[in-house]
Amino acid sequence: MTVADNLARLRARIDAAAVAAGRDPSGVRLLVATKTQDAPTVLEALDAGVDLIGENRVQELVAKAPALADRVAAGTAAVHMIGHLQRNKVNQVLATATCVESVDSADVAAALATRCAAAGRTLDMMVQVNVSGEETKAGVAPDAAAAFACTVAAMPGLRLTGFMTIGAHSDDEALVRAGFARLRAVRDEVLASGRPGTADARELSMGMTGDLELAIAEGATIVRVGTAVFGPR
Repeated sequence: MTVADNLARLRARIDAAAVAAGRDPSGVRLLVATKTQDAPTVLEALDAGVDLIGENRVQELVAKAPALADRVAAGTAAVHMIGHLQRNKVNQVLATATCVESVDSADVAAALATRCAAAGRTLDMMVQVNVSGEETKAGVAPDAAAAFACTVAAMPGLRLTGFMTIGAHSDDEALVRAGFARLRAVRDEVLASGRPGTADARELSMGMTGDLELAIAEGATIVRVGTAVFGPR
């Protein structure tokens, strides 16, 4: 099966999940996670109609940046940073990324804001929330997420567009779904706050190959999928 074949099956799966949840399929975007994939493979996905990719590792983002530059500049592809970001890697990420979904530190947010303000640009960003409480996952605790989001939303150079999470590593679908519902509640609280910079915080980036149906049922607007597109790593 080709990448294009896999994408067609995946989009049918996403559309079916949206319809089952009583949602318009156009309200769910596909972000293709390109971790460990080389530049030609990523370009194959873009040629098959993908317009949004996500990188977990800064070094991979930097390595693939030259191959992606023309498409990003033309606006036909967007690149999101979806992995943990350290403050000392901010400049490298800003050279290519159109959005950082994994902000969970005031220091990193401040560094992004400072660099963006100095460059006269605005960066889309999301707050990563650890809805499962698992120590292996990054993210702000759910109880602290709304306050943190309102703080970073007011920083110059940043535009808060929503929230990201990784679902619980569990076979208990109710538990996984509850985590996604918790993220939606955080998003709704921030939108309702009326605080400066929060009006655009509508995105819910949640759900991957194994749990995207549950995420879509709870309101995901972006699902991040790699394995179903490229096969097991």
